[in-house]
Amino acid sequence: MKKTITLAFALLLIITISKAQTITWGTAMNIATSASGNEHPRVVTDRSGNPMVVWGHSNRVLFSRWNGSSFSAPVMLNPMWMTVAEASWMGPDIAAHGDTVYVVFKQSPEAADTCHVFCTHSFNGGVSFSAPVQVDNIADSISRFPTVTTDAIGNPIIGFMKFNSSFAAARWVVAKSTNFGTSFSIDHKASGWSSMTSTVCDCCPGSITCQGNTVAMVYRDNNSNYRDAWAGISTNAGSSFAGGMGIDQQNWMLMSCPASGPDAVVIGDTLYSVFMNGASGTDRTFYNKSSLSGMTGSAGMLTTGNITGLSQQNYPRIATDGAATAIVWTQYVNGGYELLILFTNTIANGFPAMYGMVDMGDITNTDVAISNGKIVVVWEDDNAGTVKYRMGTFASVTGIKENREQDLFSVYPNPASDNLNIQLSSSFQKEKITVSVSTVLGNEVYSSEMDPANNIISLTTKNFADGIYFIKVQSGTTMGTKKIIINTK
Repeated sequence: MKKTITLAFALLLIITISKAQTITWGTAMNIATSASGNEHPRVVTDRSGNPMVVWGHSNRVLFSRWNGSSFSAPVMLNPMWMTVAEASWMGPDIAAHGDTVYVVFKQSPEAADTCHVFCTHSFNGGVSFSAPVQVDNIADSISRFPTVTTDAIGNPIIGFMKFNSSFAAARWVVAKSTNFGTSFSIDHKASGWSSMTSTVCDCCPGSITCQGNTVAMVYRDNNSNYRDAWAGISTNAGSSFAGGMGIDQQNWMLMSCPASGPDAVVIGDTLYSVFMNGASGTDRTFYNKSSLSGMTGSAGMLTTGNITGLSQQNYPRIATDGAATAIVWTQYVNGGYELLILFTNTIANGFPAMYGMVDMGDITNTDVAISNGKIVVVWEDDNAGTVKYRMGTFASVTGIKENREQDLFSVYPNPASDNLNIQLSSSFQKEKITVSVSTVLGNEVYSSEMDPANNIISLTTKNFADGIYFIKVQSGTTMGTKKIIINTK
């Protein structure tokens, strides 16, 4: 009888999720065994939409990538001599731009000024990674909570919390690289917009996101113990932050630290953010839609209505790809944990009133990624001691969006000396094709309209200076970019 009831509930769960979210889900499975741990998993996708996951375990950073049928055996990304700060509520972070992948982590102990934030990169979709590069060139200060995104051409932009040598004066700062993670700039302050004397909630992780030249550093503030979420906004790809706005204006007065921070994505002129707030007396998850040009935040909207038996909601995360957007979070209801999702394949229409359930069990932290009609949710299952995942597919909405490094075209030879050939795929539009070349700093050095002959365009490169460039090929709503190397020696 018990098996019958369980099976009936499982079928009802699948039907409910399918109707509410238009997602066709696979089975929830483990990424690895419990021997590899499970703390604070984070997921992104590569050029082909395959998920890549990092998490913490026993002061290590572990990484696994999807190989087409399963996840690879976890590999450790920090050096053997280095211990890493990680827990269920904080740990390493990951970002990807096509097959260029960055993972950031904080050396432990956190309070030591000799322990730093590091970044490692991969240019082959996570097959191999570089030696870690120090990010926080901050003299005698202290750092923690690194978070990473990429700019329009694939350079890493990293936010982290910074303190003075006494572990005080907490603030969020941002450092960026213009050479794909080989070195990083001196950091710029991104927080402090609620008042001249405010600090930030010093044990709440933050999140950084970028679209075009717009960078948003979202964090939990601490303005005389008001601990609402804020966003520092940059309009020059993270080189400086000239303003900020409150994305959570509920005046949550709290004399302790909730150890939970916001997340966000930028879509056009809108910052969509998610956060937890307990001003009502119960920790609830919210999402917010804020105008970037108007710099106007609001109190946010609840992800759910009132739920009988709800004790707590927490750890919301958000992801987007084109018009598709998803929010995931955890909640504790009637003595059990649940992992929920709000999903829309057309963000312009907002989120549906009905949420879906991804899984039930002992669920602590979670994350989500979307790519090319696929959705991946990962979470920390403390009952099994593993990182779990569930994959689904949905009907994507066609629109104008950059395909980045997808297979719209190929380039050869690469590196190039005198000439570069651009081979267009059959899916590429063939009318009014514009080819442009930019440096790694984003400076355009070439642009021209071209007509393909047998789907091939030839570009003379012998007059270019040697170095790394990005080539963009665009026709109508179809656009893609590739990294190229020019070596005329």
